[in-house]
Amino acid sequence: MTVHHVNPMSLAKPSGFSHAVTATGGTLVFLAGQTALDTDGRITGDGLPAQFEQALRNLLTALAAAGGDPSRLTRVTVYATDPGDYRDHAAELGRIWRRRAGDTYPAMALIGVTRLWDEEALVELDGIAVLP
Repeated sequence: MTVHHVNPMSLAKPSGFSHAVTATGGTLVFLAGQTALDTDGRITGDGLPAQFEQALRNLLTALAAAGGDPSRLTRVTVYATDPGDYRDHAAELGRIWRRRAGDTYPAMALIGVTRLWDEEALVELDGIAVLP
């Protein structure tokens, strides 16, 4: 399986994402949206960074159960109830990403939403991965 990150020079330099990712010769894994739920089904974490870290941990746990690791992520969508708050914490969220998922970024998008399924949730992550 081959994964290639595509970042054309004619587009702004990406920071925390890749403009495009190609993958060939593998199995697709579609990862359901993950929030900051703990094993008891309760939202944990005070504030966006703590909730982002738990949501990312949950996403990576599901990916690992499917046989993958963070390097196999090709697409992640972030749903945030306050995109401005997300932007304000971007540097910290980037450090959390690198600590948990490494320094390679999939194609990503941030979508502002009014609320998530669990009203206490501030952020949700879903994704697509390609396994060999």
